[in-house]
Amino acid sequence: QVQLVESGGGLVEAGGSLRLSCAASGFTFSKSTLAWFRQAPGKEREFVTGITWIGADVYYADSVKGRFAITRDNAKNTVYLDMNNLKPEDTAVYYCAASRGSCSGVGYYYEYDYWGQGTQVTVSS
Repeated sequence: QVQLVESGGGLVEAGGSLRLSCAASGFTFSKSTLAWFRQAPGKEREFVTGITWIGADVYYADSVKGRFAITRDNAKNTVYLDMNNLKPEDTAVYYCAASRGSCSGVGYYYEYDYWGQGTQVTVSS
C-alpha cells in the first residue's frame, strides 16, 4: 500500500521557518521524482518545488526561490521542504507528491501518481 505522510506544518510568524517532512512507503522511492505543491483557500493547487530521482536536478517556483529548499533522503524514504523567511502568502495546505518514474514536466500535477494528505502551513503577519 502506497503512503505519503506529511508532517511539520503549523503556525509561524512572518519571517520564521518551518521544515516539512514527507515519509513514503509502498513504492520505489529512490526511482521517483518528488515534489511539493500547495493550495491556498480559493486557489488552484500550485507547484512549489521538485527534485529528480537522483537528486541532481531541483526546480523551484519563482515565488519561493531563494527561501525554500527541497532535499531527499533515499535511505529514509523521506523528502523534506525547508522553508525560510516565510510570508503570509505562503499560507496553504502543502502536499508532497511522487511519481512512479521520471517526469517530463516536474511542475505539472498530473505527472505525479501518489499524493499525501496535506499539512497546513499558516503564516501570520
